[in-house]
Amino acid sequence: MAYWLVKSEPFKYSWDQFIKDKKAVWDGVRNYAARNNLRSMKIGDQVLWYHSNEGLEIVGIAEVIKESYQDPTTEETAWLVVDLTPVRKLKKPVSLAQLKADSRLANMDIIRLGRLSVQTVKEEEWGIVMGMAGRNLKICQSRDENVEMWKFQDIIELIVKFTI
Repeated sequence: MAYWLVKSEPFKYSWDQFIKDKKAVWDGVRNYAARNNLRSMKIGDQVLWYHSNEGLEIVGIAEVIKESYQDPTTEETAWLVVDLTPVRKLKKPVSLAQLKADSRLANMDIIRLGRLSVQTVKEEEWGIVMGMAGRNLKICQSRDENVEMWKFQDIIELIVKFTI
C-alpha cells in the first residue's frame, strides 16, 4: 500500500461535502507531476485530504477505490483521474504550521513542493501525521524489535471496518 496527499480548496469541494457524496472523482488535475502521481495510485492506497487556501490543514483520510482513467472533464488524453472514498475524519486536524514545525517532516512533499496538488507521502511521514492527528497507534521499543501497541479503540475500529 502507498500513501498520498491530495489538496482541495474547501470552498470548492470540502471534506464535509466529500463525506456526503461518499465518493469523488479526483478530476481537474493539470500538472504533469500530479498526473503521474494519480497514475501511480492503486486500489486500497490511503490518501490524506488537505484543505488548501483556507484552513491549511489535513482533515481526513480517503482511500483509492478506482485506479487512474481518462479525465471525463477534458478530451485531452494526457489527463487522468482516480476515484476516492472517505475513510474517516481526523480526530484533530493537522495544520501546515504543525507539519513545518516537525523537523522529521522537512522532506515531506507538502513542505518541499507546496503547490503540487497530488503528492506522495512516505510511510514514516504517514505515521508521524497520524500521531499528530490523535490516532492511537504507538511504536515502542522492545529489546530486539519494534512492537506495535494498539489501543482498544483502534482495534474496535478495525473490527467494525472489516466486518461491515
